[in-house]
Amino acid sequence: MAIGLAVAKLVGGWFGHSQALLSDSVHSLGDSLSCASIFAALWWAERPPDDEHPYGHTRIETIAASYVALLLVGSGVWAGYEAVRSFNALMPAPHRYTLVIALASVVLSETIYRYSMRVARRTGSKAIEASAWDQRLDVCASMVVLIGLAITTLGGPGWHAVDKIAALIVAGIIVWTGGSLFWGSLQDLMDRQAEPELLAMVRSLTRAVSGVQGVEKLLVRKAGLEYFVDIHVEVDPEISVQEGHQIGHAVKNRLVSEIAAVKDVLVHIEPFPNAATGGPRPVVP
Repeated sequence: MAIGLAVAKLVGGWFGHSQALLSDSVHSLGDSLSCASIFAALWWAERPPDDEHPYGHTRIETIAASYVALLLVGSGVWAGYEAVRSFNALMPAPHRYTLVIALASVVLSETIYRYSMRVARRTGSKAIEASAWDQRLDVCASMVVLIGLAITTLGGPGWHAVDKIAALIVAGIIVWTGGSLFWGSLQDLMDRQAEPELLAMVRSLTRAVSGVQGVEKLLVRKAGLEYFVDIHVEVDPEISVQEGHQIGHAVKNRLVSEIAAVKDVLVHIEPFPNAATGGPRPVVP
């Protein structure tokens, strides 16, 4: 459906003399290519760990999200350049059937966005979320194109520049959104700390484990669709190593079973209170 819509906008923009619709078609063609890459990345991410990749292959999903974002930025820059280059060129007024194509693009893109976002929220996939926001971007861009075409085709010869202005607005939206998505993917690749809501859940579940008296340090990083947890838990310093080991396994089992997105947990046992600090424990986010 996305490919058919992109081709329709490309043909309609070319023969209908609309620079804005052509810019929108470039974006949609990029969507089709990026969707194919995301599906390939998700398939690759499901491969089990091996000797060279003991943590699995899930980071390929974040790399794919970065690729989608860069593709958006590149297509936006190209669309903006073409709009500026041909801004003063004399061109025939867009045909009215381009309005129908732009309206269809708004409806179909919004439908795809809503479906993709539901999948992204259910799976936690950054790549699918990036693709979903790309579809929402399609909706905004197509709305701009639709308004621009309506003004241009119905307003008369004096309004022909509006189509070029609409193309520039579309290009700006594409570049801004692509840059934002790329920055978010880059943060995941740099092992940014997980969201506060997830950290709070991990702390709560850990403190509920019998024998745990506190959480000294908590680090949670995301790799693709999964999270890896490094946690320091405090226990009674008088218990045996065996008892501490059992508490650590109980913490790991609780987190993995209760939080579906958590792939693995590394538990370090600390004495409570922490004698190494000589005083109150520091607050770790």
